[in-house]
Amino acid sequence: MQFLAGSTTITIAPLKILVVHNRYKYRGGEDAVVDAEVDLLRRYDHSVNVYARSNDELQTLSLPNDALRALWSMRTVHDLECLIQQQRPDIVHVHNTWPLVSPSLYWAVHRAKIPLVQTLHNFRLLCPQGLMLREGRVCESCVGHIPWRAVRFKCYRNDIAASVVVAAMVQSHRVLGTWRRRVTRYIALSEFSKTRFVQGGLPAERISVKPNFVDVPKPLLGPRNNFLFVGRLSTEKGLAVLARAASQLPSGVLIEVAGSGPEASRLQNHPNIALLGHLQPHEVYRKMGSARALVLPSIVYENHPRTLVEAYACSLPVIASRLGGMIDLVRHNETGLLFDAGNPEDLAMQLRWASENPERMLAMGDAAHAYYRNHLTGPVNHGLLLGIYQQAIAESGWPNSRVLQ
Repeated sequence: MQFLAGSTTITIAPLKILVVHNRYKYRGGEDAVVDAEVDLLRRYDHSVNVYARSNDELQTLSLPNDALRALWSMRTVHDLECLIQQQRPDIVHVHNTWPLVSPSLYWAVHRAKIPLVQTLHNFRLLCPQGLMLREGRVCESCVGHIPWRAVRFKCYRNDIAASVVVAAMVQSHRVLGTWRRRVTRYIALSEFSKTRFVQGGLPAERISVKPNFVDVPKPLLGPRNNFLFVGRLSTEKGLAVLARAASQLPSGVLIEVAGSGPEASRLQNHPNIALLGHLQPHEVYRKMGSARALVLPSIVYENHPRTLVEAYACSLPVIASRLGGMIDLVRHNETGLLFDAGNPEDLAMQLRWASENPERMLAMGDAAHAYYRNHLTGPVNHGLLLGIYQQAIAESGWPNSRVLQ
């Protein structure tokens, strides 16, 4: 098999890959990214097996039994040892481990002398909550420090016992050196994300940057009228900012909101907002094909939201918070517009400008689609991912004869 990594053509035999992921109770973007990546690898004839646990197994996170399992799961160690013995994968690719899989997997894989790649979907290794959010603001108090503040402020689900568990997991494996010595290579989703993890203590030379991707069927493009928000209706997504900005818009300027969640009530009965509820992917793409812009008003550091990639695939520009990875992904006045995070007046100003300049927005949509074609498609992502796998195999000290260059 040949693939292009930058300007270099690399030949590599199809790999045997073991993917590990702890699924969330409510399916979100991270679960979708994992499934898409597995499908992509299989399309290129790699043998992919998935070891998955689901948080449906948990009703609550309690002390002491769940705490011990979150720190070190003997079930994971046993399961992984059996799978590795049966399958002998060339590489193990880990996504989420919290809480059921646990970091014990890193040690089991290392003992088997298999290179391991970890995708950093969120900031859990730096912040027990994973979002770097406290009281509606970005918080970096635990970055590079013992995460005792996460316990003091009950940052994880506003529960002191659960906060103790996750803070203990993060700190104990920092002390054990799990993050620094048992992961061959990390994948950050943006340059911004990489800088934060380096600040938190991960070795910069072992972090590669690979964005998310989507393969979107060619959407039917129609007249572009309303604005669109797609995502979970929760605090960190900036729904309060969106509601206040919408209140400052002229009548007739409509923001359609696709999704469900606890913040839905904040948006009900608003004259400039239409709640669409949860939509299936093909329905989302249809909406993206006729919207004026996607609005991403997040008040947290977004790493690489899947909805942004979907928007670009649909020639849809993005109006986003000037925060975190959005600064890398949205080129102001080229592929979309940026506004000061948490500032509804600035967001309203950008929405009004977009309403009054439809031709400029169409041109931004064309530029967004060009960016998607060049950087965010499945074939491009496969090349990047295989390059990272090859690098991890070479760096592990356990060279694999199946990789040729």
